[in-house]
Amino acid sequence: MRLTVLYRKLGPGFITGASDDDPSGIATYSQTGAQFGYQQLWTAPFSFPFMAVIQEMVGRIGLVTGRGLAAIIKQHYSKKVLYFTVGLLLIANVINIGADLGAMAAVVQLVFGLPFVLWLLIITILTVLLEIFVSYQVYARFLKYLTFSLFAYFITAIIVKQDWGAALYATVIPHIVFNEQYLLNIVAILGTTISPYLFFWQASEEVEEEVAHHKLKEMDQGRPRVGFKDIKDMRLDTVMGMFFSNLVMFFIILTTAATLGGQGITDIATAAEAAEALRPLAGDFTFVLFALGIIGTGLLAIPILAGSASYAVSEALGWRSGLYRKLVKAHGFYGVIIIATVAGLLVNFLSVPPFKMLYYTAVLNGLIAPPLMVLIILIAKRRDIMGHYVNSRFSNVMGSLAAVIMAVAGLALISTIFI
Repeated sequence: MRLTVLYRKLGPGFITGASDDDPSGIATYSQTGAQFGYQQLWTAPFSFPFMAVIQEMVGRIGLVTGRGLAAIIKQHYSKKVLYFTVGLLLIANVINIGADLGAMAAVVQLVFGLPFVLWLLIITILTVLLEIFVSYQVYARFLKYLTFSLFAYFITAIIVKQDWGAALYATVIPHIVFNEQYLLNIVAILGTTISPYLFFWQASEEVEEEVAHHKLKEMDQGRPRVGFKDIKDMRLDTVMGMFFSNLVMFFIILTTAATLGGQGITDIATAAEAAEALRPLAGDFTFVLFALGIIGTGLLAIPILAGSASYAVSEALGWRSGLYRKLVKAHGFYGVIIIATVAGLLVNFLSVPPFKMLYYTAVLNGLIAPPLMVLIILIAKRRDIMGHYVNSRFSNVMGSLAAVIMAVAGLALISTIFI
């Protein structure tokens, strides 16, 4: 398949995967490399198939039903489950937005100077204006182009001197230590890579694409005509996105393990601090590449974090939703985006260290994702919802295994803390 043809086929799945490597994820992966060296490189290939299977399910749910995930849960399951899930998602996303805004502002300040607060305000205003006033077709293309910023991490990993033999061994042979800090980091990695906000975002974006291509008149209004080719294209898009996401994760851990970890720098507070720490160890060029990647991924991820929260809240409350709608036609939907982003900005003025808050948010995601994954599997295997496009046995087994692994990791962490 020619690259230009492949690129045109990439859409919601690829953008969703790329957004997973946001500044908060970069901070988590940087902390992993700094604290454990190459030891946790195995988590990148290990988490990929589970991530791909779950995201394929939510993509298929949106594609087949013409509804977002929250709308489906509302229609077929308990509202208590829905509101509890959406509430936790909103809290986690706001903290994530705050951490990402702060990381971007700090990095821009490192590169260009001027006060942190000024950059924080500029970036917040820019992301809100883009989401509200740019049409969906243009905005989706903009997000797609931003995924190229992640190639910065491939280049930095190659520039930095690596022990490739040790890295390959750690990638293929898992090294597991049963102590609180090691397990905390595993849960944080799983919570960062398999995050609830990705579930809600991709399902809704598949529906946005159907509206954009006139397969649906509006979101949550009827079922679109879907063929096996549509499902096949969505799967390719999703698998490519999740593979790309985990490859970037691998290279970030690789880079920071060889630099920060190799020099005994084991405590990273922010993604900006990780970038700054690289400068004396790997040179200005590596620092600039790493920093530009943080800025690009932040511009990609913040609208997705705010948008996924807004889709979930709007669908739960029965409001009109969709980035294809104008502001005057979807006040509530855009109102949630504004409130979530501004609340994220205010997070930066709390006395809580941003990375600590972010790290434990990733852990929270790791603990709440398993029950939500079970719900997704139940939806995707129901013929009355999915018609001919129910889960295969492989999807059921892999999805269930992913939920069990995340639940066991969370319980193991809890046991190390309280026992």
